[in-house]
Amino acid sequence: MGTHYMSQEGFDKLQEKLNFLMTEKRRECASDLQHARSFGDLSENAEYDAAKDKLNNNEREIKELSDKLSDARVLDDSKIQKDKAFIGAIVKLKDLQDEEETEYTLVSSLEVNIDENKISVASPLGKVLLGHGKGETVEIKAPNGRLLKYKILNIRR
Repeated sequence: MGTHYMSQEGFDKLQEKLNFLMTEKRRECASDLQHARSFGDLSENAEYDAAKDKLNNNEREIKELSDKLSDARVLDDSKIQKDKAFIGAIVKLKDLQDEEETEYTLVSSLEVNIDENKISVASPLGKVLLGHGKGETVEIKAPNGRLLKYKILNIRR
């Protein structure tokens, strides 16, 4: 599967999710399954089939998350350059076409959260930003062929 580098915060969130799936969610699934069994004949019991699918999906998610966490390596933030864009950096950009400013946090692919402006270092924009510093301009070709240019206004951790 390969090593996944990630922040301590991201690792802790995934660990918390795994704990939830292994405890509360697993109990909920087992309870649903037991309740569905009480309806009788399992061969034509849609509730039983749904509860069994829910339990199987939860177990699959537990396995996948366990595998990811076992391959994860938490980055030591103190050993990462503070003035360059690497995992964990919060990068403020200015779009040079429309002058709009945006801030992104660079994270591993396991930590991506668009609602929180957390983008993967493996994404097209993330790849372009890696290793660059404040004041530098980066270019990325969008899927529609348009060339996008950004100026890095600030980097913080």
